[in-house]
Amino acid sequence: MTTSASRPSTTRLAPAPGTAQAVMTDLREFLAFKIGNEEYGVDILRVQEIRTYEKPTTIANATGELLGVMNLRGVIVPILDLRLKLGQSAVQYDHLKVVIVLHIGQRTVGVVVDGVSDVLTLDREQLRPVPALRGNVKPEHLLAIGSVGPRMLILLEIEKFLAKSVAGDALAVSH
Repeated sequence: MTTSASRPSTTRLAPAPGTAQAVMTDLREFLAFKIGNEEYGVDILRVQEIRTYEKPTTIANATGELLGVMNLRGVIVPILDLRLKLGQSAVQYDHLKVVIVLHIGQRTVGVVVDGVSDVLTLDREQLRPVPALRGNVKPEHLLAIGSVGPRMLILLEIEKFLAKSVAGDALAVSH
């Protein structure tokens, strides 16, 4: 079995590749972050870096969760407010907010969150199926609910969750 230094090896059981169950068995390390009182997680392999919030350059007529863009070592990165994307109300942006820079497909995108707590390695037994929910997040945008002691993390399938934002306003900004 070939293993990568950046990802612990896992054994895939019967699920077909590309299914939610198959994804859950492969993804084991998550970056945990907060938005309001809720705790979320994203696949650590999607994370490029974590930065202190700096006001992005605003874009005229930008809509929705697109706050603007920032120049990250020569790359123009769209900055999205994950709080707004999740249907929550906007907050004041200050030095306590954090930008998580992510790789989404072939793109680099920054998302503003309230704070980052830690990186967690979750065993398959700690991943629970997502119950049927109503709200701004479609079931296919969620990988699982992660259970770490008394903590419950909503594990986002971040590429699917941000697909329309990255393909829409954010993509138009970078070209």
